[in-house]
Amino acid sequence: MKIGSQYLGNGQCLFRVWAPHRKQVSVHLVYPEDRFIPLSSDQRGYWSGTASNITPGSLYFYQLDGDLERPDPASVLQPEGVHQASEVVDRDRFVWQDRDWQGLDLMRYIIYELHVGTFTEEGTFDGIIQRLPDLLELGINAIEIMPIAAFPGTRNWGYDGVYLYGVQASYGGPDGLKRLVNACHQAGIAVILDVVYNHFGPEGNYLWDYGPYFTGKYRTPWGDAVNYDDAYSDEVRNFFQQNALYWLEEYHIDALRLDAVHAIYDFSARPFLQQISIAVEELDEKLGYPHYLIAESDLNDARVLQPRDRGGFGHHSQWCDDFHHALHTALTGETSGYYQDFGQIEQLVKSYQQGYVYSGDYSPHRQRSHGNSPEGLSGENFVVCIQNHDQVGNRLGGDRMSALVDFPRLKLAAAALLLAPFIPMLFMGEEYGETAPFQYFISHGDRDLVEAVRQGRAKEFQSFGWDKEIPDPHSEKVFQESTLNWELARDGEGKILRSLYQTLIQLRRTHPALSSLARENLTVINPPDTRAIILHRHVRQSHLYGFMNFKADPVTLETTIIDGSGIRILDSDETQWLGSGATNPDRIDKKSQIQLSPWGFVLYSQE
Repeated sequence: MKIGSQYLGNGQCLFRVWAPHRKQVSVHLVYPEDRFIPLSSDQRGYWSGTASNITPGSLYFYQLDGDLERPDPASVLQPEGVHQASEVVDRDRFVWQDRDWQGLDLMRYIIYELHVGTFTEEGTFDGIIQRLPDLLELGINAIEIMPIAAFPGTRNWGYDGVYLYGVQASYGGPDGLKRLVNACHQAGIAVILDVVYNHFGPEGNYLWDYGPYFTGKYRTPWGDAVNYDDAYSDEVRNFFQQNALYWLEEYHIDALRLDAVHAIYDFSARPFLQQISIAVEELDEKLGYPHYLIAESDLNDARVLQPRDRGGFGHHSQWCDDFHHALHTALTGETSGYYQDFGQIEQLVKSYQQGYVYSGDYSPHRQRSHGNSPEGLSGENFVVCIQNHDQVGNRLGGDRMSALVDFPRLKLAAAALLLAPFIPMLFMGEEYGETAPFQYFISHGDRDLVEAVRQGRAKEFQSFGWDKEIPDPHSEKVFQESTLNWELARDGEGKILRSLYQTLIQLRRTHPALSSLARENLTVINPPDTRAIILHRHVRQSHLYGFMNFKADPVTLETTIIDGSGIRILDSDETQWLGSGATNPDRIDKKSQIQLSPWGFVLYSQE
């Protein structure tokens, strides 16, 4: 059942809200006139009514039991902030120009994660549109937008959203988001939206006044859990299921990234995460092209990805933190916090082979066994990265990889990512080695809440042993410092690194051996007594060999893995990549040797 305000045209507007324990609910129209519109209830606790003489732009509250006034939980737009009136929006007025869009095959995605507020100086959806030519030139065909559900103030990562149907007004509101999606589709770019179904932000969340959206059965880092399996949970599920369909259908979004599904507590026989995948499949049949669910989970639980008829949730892919952690520690040598579980080159080999490093193994950081087997899963079931908003922004100083390693390792990281048999994801600015930090920022209005966030951040960093001064998340300066410096991509190392990314992405899209993400078309070797990896990707008669050295010393590798001969197609030591000059042979066979410089790599192709 659809909820919220539905403008029907000709001055007619349908209002519907779920408030099962209220005895009286009315719409209080506060602009352009002051009047009350009583609603009637049904047996399931929904209050609804169709009102006349309502125009788009009208502002309203719901009045509960004659005195308590609250914004609409399914508000499409909060023009004056999370505590103020909701706005009636003509949701059909936008003229779409993407009729021929039929989506992209998930296995073809090259994802670029971005934060609307810091991606450009404008900090808006329209600002992103101006940068689409840069992303297209790079080779990007999918952008992933961090959450845009309405949040307090104008500075936030988006995970403090409190109106899940609302598009943040300061970013450009509903029409701004539609303009962006429309422009992306016209350019051949898919759009992934990050949605948060495991918690609500602490400021402006008025759901408690409407009904049992939360349950005390389970506790989360944010307090009581969302009610997915307790009394009244059917209608709570409806709220979230309709939200998912709302983004996919009304805003033409191609895929949803579901934040931290491990914090969705649901022990019902038919879990919500299964239910939502059914709803998306039904929408696919209706619209005639596929949409995708990409989960974030730190459980290493293959059930998220397995088919529903095998007891799984039927999601299409998930973020693979193990790949990030294994690669990060191989490049940086960090071993604090959760990185203590990683640091061995064999772990990166294992992640290349199957995604999960911990598939039932003992985790020293967790002090217990972790994960289960990913047997039967394919490469498209995993999204991998060098860095993302979490892994950068949850460092004390918001340090990007460019602040942690030298240029040769940035080049190696690019190759390690884009040669992987998974779906690659870049974090905004990564392609040219952005030096600005990406820090955590908020603009809450409650001083006590701001102080609680400051203290919470300090506690979070204790396990990493970071003892520097913590940037103030409420400071506007911290937000401004996190904005991208696009000029860095124009010259010097930034220009060279971006060109390398562009070359690797083009190779990934055109080389037949990189087109298959099936695990059987992959061989990974760690030669004895080295921190090197030989990656062999193949399909039919096409082969690509990647030789990578994860050590600050040169290494000599045998090429016995090759059956036939290979032609050198890219060497990080070439002067065009600011190397000292390539010395490896143009052609190799199984009797050749490869010389890799510290943190160097070389690629050979065989057809």
